[in-house]
Amino acid sequence: MYRSEDHRTFAAPSENGMEAPGEQSASDVWTRVKRRLRAELGEDIFASWFGRLELDSVIEGCAYLTVPTRFLKSWIESHYADRVLAVYRSESGDVERVSIGVRSTLGRDPAAQRRVSDAPRPTPAASMALPSAPGELKTPSIAAPQEERGESGDLGGAPLDSRLTFESFIVGRSNALAHAAADRVAHAQNGQAIYNPLYLHAGVGLGKTHLLHAIGHEVRAQGRRVIYLTADRFMYGFVASLKAQTSLAFKERLRGIDLLIIDDVQFIQGKQIQQEFGHTLNALIDAGRQIVIAADRPPADLENLDERVRSRLAGGLVVEVSALDEALRTSILTTRVEALKTIHPTFEVGPNVIAYVARAITANGRDLEGAVNRLLAHATLTGSSITLETAETAIRDLVRNREPKRVKIEDIQKLVASRYNVSRSDILSERRTAAVVRPRQIAMYLSKVLTLRSLPEIGRRFGGRDHTTVLHAVRKIEKALGEDHALSDEVELLKRMLQE
Repeated sequence: MYRSEDHRTFAAPSENGMEAPGEQSASDVWTRVKRRLRAELGEDIFASWFGRLELDSVIEGCAYLTVPTRFLKSWIESHYADRVLAVYRSESGDVERVSIGVRSTLGRDPAAQRRVSDAPRPTPAASMALPSAPGELKTPSIAAPQEERGESGDLGGAPLDSRLTFESFIVGRSNALAHAAADRVAHAQNGQAIYNPLYLHAGVGLGKTHLLHAIGHEVRAQGRRVIYLTADRFMYGFVASLKAQTSLAFKERLRGIDLLIIDDVQFIQGKQIQQEFGHTLNALIDAGRQIVIAADRPPADLENLDERVRSRLAGGLVVEVSALDEALRTSILTTRVEALKTIHPTFEVGPNVIAYVARAITANGRDLEGAVNRLLAHATLTGSSITLETAETAIRDLVRNREPKRVKIEDIQKLVASRYNVSRSDILSERRTAAVVRPRQIAMYLSKVLTLRSLPEIGRRFGGRDHTTVLHAVRKIEKALGEDHALSDEVELLKRMLQE
């Protein structure tokens, strides 16, 4: 047996030059398995949890799969083990078990890989085995390595970035309220919780994570206990504590702090994890402990989150950090250039160049940071001064190749509802009046053409409807667009408004 660079196992050629039977189609089977998982689970779930799942080998009836992180390993084993095995069994009768490993643990050393391949056949306790009773697929029990169990028992949280402080945060019209609220929370007298929870929401690169770190630094400097967690770290900690049977210690440590900061809360998934998250919120708030949350949308739009958790999040102060205006973008660029001049004294960027970059790059602060780094590279590597022409060349990829705006289904529903004078709840309801049916069908059509969501996923986001209902709506609007020029113009306007 030998392995290719992508970790798939192939059969060695036989004496007549043909591949040994049974193994030559392992990669084809895996391709079909992924296709089935994508169709059954939807694009969103597949991309989140299965996009980086790779086939390593199929040996003696066991399919060895790998993922890049322990968290993904734990999550897939805890929530999708039965589904992966069932789909694999339906595509290949040779596969009886599935085993998931971590690529960073397995490494890419050929000798280490051979040791894994030549290891004894896994016992049922260490693999995802089908139960003897038909129709009863069970979640596997896979023992975690000793070092993994030890890590789960110490919820230290993610580190705070020393660069992200209140002093380095640049305040403008779009983020002034969020900054003021964060500052008030961080400097509350006697550690008294206010605006609890403080909930910040914004798009990518607009400064919400900067404010979270700034709050954490300030509160920690006061000698109080702070834990900063991303959503995936919270989920990993909870799943790992369940596997290590230390969930009680996990809960007690999480609730015995002064400030809990959770970033990207929109990614928290799983009924049991959401319940524990809700219990943690209630326990901390009832105990007068401060909570700060960040997400990419307001609580009401977190449709995958439990309704009680959404209600709890909305009960505090909800602040949106809106898009950076040109004046703020100019201030960010100027501040960054001045900071770099202390390291590179010859780095000079004129006000006309800064004004051009501020007008050309409107997406977020990270793109502005990238633009300054490109200007610095051009100046230091070529030794020439920064002019408007060189600036245009340096930031061309940021201006031309910027990804189009990602349209969300909830944004489509809100815009269509507003345009046709109905409520979003009407669109999601079972009402069948003409005043509601047409906007609902238009919203479904736009969801199909402007997002990557599957028909079943769109149906679920429209009040739990069947995918055939969505397909009927899409076909009906497509036909109407070819016959009604006014409707065609209206839909094109909605598309532009959503993509701007």
